Amino acid sequence: MPSDRYILKWGILATGGIAETFTRDLLVNPEYRGVNNVVHTVVAAASSSSAERAKQFLKKVGAAETAKAYGSYKELVVDKDVDIVYIATPHSHHYQNAMLCLEAGKNVLCEKAFTVNAAQTKLLVAKAKEKNLFLMEAVWTRYFPLSVYVRETITSGRLGKVHRTFADLSMAMDPEKTLQDSHRMVNPDLAGGALLDLGIYALTWVFQTLYDTQPADARKAPTVLSTLKKYHTGADVQTTMLLTFPRSDEAGGDAHGIATTGMRTAADPDGKGTAGPAIRVQGEKGEIQVFHPAFRPTKTKVILTDGTVEEKTFDFPGPPKETGWQNGFGDMNPPGVAHGMYWEADECAYALREGRKEGKYESLEESIVIMETMDEVRKQGGLKYPEKIETTDYPVDL
Repeated sequence: MPSDRYILKWGILATGGIAETFTRDLLVNPEYRGVNNVVHTVVAAASSSSAERAKQFLKKVGAAETAKAYGSYKELVVDKDVDIVYIATPHSHHYQNAMLCLEAGKNVLCEKAFTVNAAQTKLLVAKAKEKNLFLMEAVWTRYFPLSVYVRETITSGRLGKVHRTFADLSMAMDPEKTLQDSHRMVNPDLAGGALLDLGIYALTWVFQTLYDTQPADARKAPTVLSTLKKYHTGADVQTTMLLTFPRSDEAGGDAHGIATTGMRTAADPDGKGTAGPAIRVQGEKGEIQVFHPAFRPTKTKVILTDGTVEEKTFDFPGPPKETGWQNGFGDMNPPGVAHGMYWEADECAYALREGRKEGKYESLEESIVIMETMDEVRKQGGLKYPEKIETTDYPVDL
């Protein structure tokens, strides 16, 4: 690697499945994905249960032997070697964990959904500005080359004025048979439900195609009409959202976004793409389709009114297959294929190198608007979480 590369030193807060997936990707040689000016290293990890668990995590993901293992998050955030903290706890804990990091003077990449409600996100943003720190919601999908291509297809005018986006992320989990009521997907104490865990991806596609593609000074928050179905725990098991994005007549007038999510049905029932695209972005001259899964798509199709049909596939390069390296996210990734979480990490490195305090492809302002949208969806559906995770008080022991 070039000697002038920017080295970003990470601390990993929590040691569950998503932390393992992120960290395995993080430690992949960036040159495999064509990046030669930044590199990532993990200098510490913390588990809330024990230092031994953090130690085993570091060993499992292949971190350097010098990486430190902590048995509390408070120890991690005061480590002077840590440049930035990746927060991998359930979203019910994000506000408390992120505030802990910011108060300690650490830059933060926080898993999505950013927080439980917009009020919490606003306070994190204010704290980051007060401390002059970098803060970003880890909406990793936004940083895929595929997503960049979709947005550029829209802003180039190739589809004409875009008027509507359909986006779905639903998985037929059969929760009564497969999930305990304490599971994070259905447990209200962990802000469980389809909306914050799966629906955030459907909203991501609606926002990055209808909001983010507008000039910054022209963007306006959407109005929301929604309905949701509750699970017996009180969490939402199916949610449907209709968003109206105000636009000038010159820009095509109001645009509609339809975002759906659920745990009763599947966006891709046979797992082979037979059901068609999970996302359709429709304009005057045609549409661009994105195929399931919405969180990690690999295939797009452009279909234009002039008869043009173009299909593209996108890779998630990792170390050579012969090395036996595997990310290990379920059965999704065969040997040599990364999950794709390194692109958001690269963005953090670029931002810190350049002195920016937020992500390039989703501003903190947009993160707030999306959280406000989900607040309104929950309000219309009568979905409230326990006060201990809705509160803006800090610190609160969860």
